[in-house]
Amino acid sequence: MRIVIHSFGTRGDLAPFTGLGARLQQAGHEVAVGVHESFAPMVRAAGLEHRPLAGDVRALLAGDTGRELERGGAGVRWMTRTMSKAGSYNETMNQLGESIAEASRDADLLLLHRGTLFHGYVVAKAMGIRSMLTDLFPSSLAVTGEFPPVMFGARSFGRWGNRALATGFPRLVSPLLGFAKDFQRRMGVPAVGLSGTYREIDRSRWPILHGFSPLIVPRPADWRPGIDVVGYWWPRPDPAWQPPAELVDFLESGPPPVYFGFGSMAQNNRERLSEVVTEVVRRTKVRAVVQAGWSGLSAAGDDVLAIGDAPHEWLFPRMAAVVHHGGAGTTGAGLRAGVPAVAVTVLGDQPFWGERMTRAGVSPGWTTLNSLTAERLAELVGAAVTDPAHQRRARELAEGIATEDGAGRVVDVVSRMES
Repeated sequence: MRIVIHSFGTRGDLAPFTGLGARLQQAGHEVAVGVHESFAPMVRAAGLEHRPLAGDVRALLAGDTGRELERGGAGVRWMTRTMSKAGSYNETMNQLGESIAEASRDADLLLLHRGTLFHGYVVAKAMGIRSMLTDLFPSSLAVTGEFPPVMFGARSFGRWGNRALATGFPRLVSPLLGFAKDFQRRMGVPAVGLSGTYREIDRSRWPILHGFSPLIVPRPADWRPGIDVVGYWWPRPDPAWQPPAELVDFLESGPPPVYFGFGSMAQNNRERLSEVVTEVVRRTKVRAVVQAGWSGLSAAGDDVLAIGDAPHEWLFPRMAAVVHHGGAGTTGAGLRAGVPAVAVTVLGDQPFWGERMTRAGVSPGWTTLNSLTAERLAELVGAAVTDPAHQRRARELAEGIATEDGAGRVVDVVSRMES
C-alpha cells in the first residue's frame, strides 16, 4: 500500500510521524511524508520520501500572527480573537490545500495530522482515496463531555458545556474560514464548509487514532465508535547523531541537571524567558541544560550549559526534571523518560497537557507564559526536583508507557484496511 502522511505545524507536529512512517515502511508499505520543505532533512533521515507542502509555520509564528497567538494562549477569548484575524490564515490554507492535492495523487491511504485534516479529507474524498486522522492530542472531532476541546484550555465547562463547545464551534467559525467551501468546489465535492464536513465525518464514523498514552488520557466512554487512543508513536532516532563532547562532559561533571527548553514556541519572548530561566537557576541552585529552540533561549550561570538540537529520547532520561512548553510531543518524551516535568504553556493544547501532567502526579503544577514569573517557576522547579512523590510517579508512568506500542496499533489498523 502506498501511504502518504500529511503534517502541518511545528517540529513537534512532525517528529512522531517519522517513527510511525518508519514502522509502516518496515511492515511493507511505501511511505511518503508531506510537510514543509524546511523539515525535509528530518523526513529523509528517517528513511522516508519527502513531498513538499506549502506553509511555513516558523515564519508564521515569528511574525504578527505569532505575537497575536502568544498573547492569548488558549481558551474561548483566544479562539475568538484568532478567528477574527482569519484573512492571512485563509491565504495560507488555500496554498496548503493545493499542495496536499498534488502530493496525494498516487496514494492508496492518507494519514492526516490535525493541521491537514480538512484539506486531506476533501482530497481523499475527491480522489477516492482512503484516509484517517492520526492526531497527537484529543481531536476536535472527538466530541466528549469529559473535557472541553483542548484548544479551549484546561478548564472544564461541565459535561453539557464541553459537548456544546465541541459541536458548536465549527458552526461558529465556519463563516470566517472562506477557504473551506472554495477548496471543496475546486476539488469537485459538495461545498458544505467546515461544519458540514465535521457532521459528515461524524456520520461516517471516519477512523480517528490518537497517538498518546491512555495512562495520561484514557479513552472517554462517550466517544463514538471508530475513535481510539492507541499509545504514543515515537520519533525515528537519527542514527548519525552523536552527543557533543561538551554536553557529555557537562552531564558527567555533576548531578543530573534540569532541562529548560520551549521548542518551537515563544519566538517573540526570548529576552524575557532567558532572564527568567537565569533567575530560576540562581534561586534553585540547580544545574541546567538550556536548549535554544526556535526562540533562541539562553541563560547565564556557572552550572548552565546552552545547547542546540539534541534528541529528547537521549537527553531527557539524563535530567532531574524537564521544563518545557507542554506541547504534545515534548510532554510524551518527558513521560517516556520517567522524570518530573513543569510546563510553561504558550498556546493551543499546551494547558491541557500541563493540567494532565499535574493530575497524573508527575508535575507539581504549571503556569502560562503570560503569567510567568521567576518566583513561581522557581517554586515549581524546586518541588519537581525535591519531592520524591513526583519522581516516583514519573517512573511508574514511564514503566507503563514502555509496555505500549502505539505505532504497532496503527500498523494493525492499516493492515485490516488492506484485507
